[in-house]
Amino acid sequence: MDDKSQKRLLLSLLVTIIILIAEVIGGLMSHSLALLSDAGHVLTDAFALGLSLIALLIMKRPSDHRATYGYQRIGLVAALINGVSLVVIALFIFIEAYKRYHSPPEINAPVMLAIATAGLLGNLITAWVLGHKHDDLNMKSAWLHVLGDAISSVGVIIAGLVIHYTGWVLADTLASGIVGVMIIIGGTRVIQETLRILLDLSPVGFHAEDFSAKIAGIPAVRSVHDVHIWSIGHGIPAFSGHVQVADQKISETDVIRKKIERLLSDEGIKHAVIQMECADCCNNDLYCNVNAEKSLADHQH
Repeated sequence: MDDKSQKRLLLSLLVTIIILIAEVIGGLMSHSLALLSDAGHVLTDAFALGLSLIALLIMKRPSDHRATYGYQRIGLVAALINGVSLVVIALFIFIEAYKRYHSPPEINAPVMLAIATAGLLGNLITAWVLGHKHDDLNMKSAWLHVLGDAISSVGVIIAGLVIHYTGWVLADTLASGIVGVMIIIGGTRVIQETLRILLDLSPVGFHAEDFSAKIAGIPAVRSVHDVHIWSIGHGIPAFSGHVQVADQKISETDVIRKKIERLLSDEGIKHAVIQMECADCCNNDLYCNVNAEKSLADHQH
């Protein structure tokens, strides 16, 4: 992460706070749940951006004796909190929407439209400032917050127009429900991506069996076992494994190791820990179930 990302987050946070204040005041004046729901979403935006900014500052710290892999996962924690906050705010919106469905209040459509339009413009500016291409899940979660709020502002505007021209006040409740659904979709997506990394699951598209087979295909390799693929941080896949070769000089095994590292690098894995060995692996070992072996006859050919 660079200083440009930090400035983007800070500017986006300032714009979001202005939008929040405007939508809270406008929602109370117009009695619009859709507008207040959008304000609740904006509140989580402000929280998300502030949390992302703090995480960004921590992530810039170099690795040390306490965090030998660095502080990349601080951003993941921020992203997880952001995702959970989205789901929680959506649940509150659904509860209030249910109440208003049975007892809809009078809506001041002109005020609702004016504030929602201003909020949409502010959200579009914030989304543009943050940009849409992110290699970091922390920044991506913050951008999703803002993008979701921009889309929900469109829903509020549509509801305001319907109320203004038809007088159907339930359009406000319907719009708030749609906003809630969109918030949950975005939140659960961030939570899933974050948990996949925090639980050390294999990155999407990376299969240990496939990598074991490719490494076993190198002529000098006899077998591959104890293979693990995980992510140190978002977009930073890592590999570890034991590679069995014939008894030979260390310099000769180093040549094999470099071939394996080039193979992994071509597949997108830059961080690899490879243990070269000539002893047989214990097949009863809990972690030796990902195994790609070749018979001695294959090596003789």
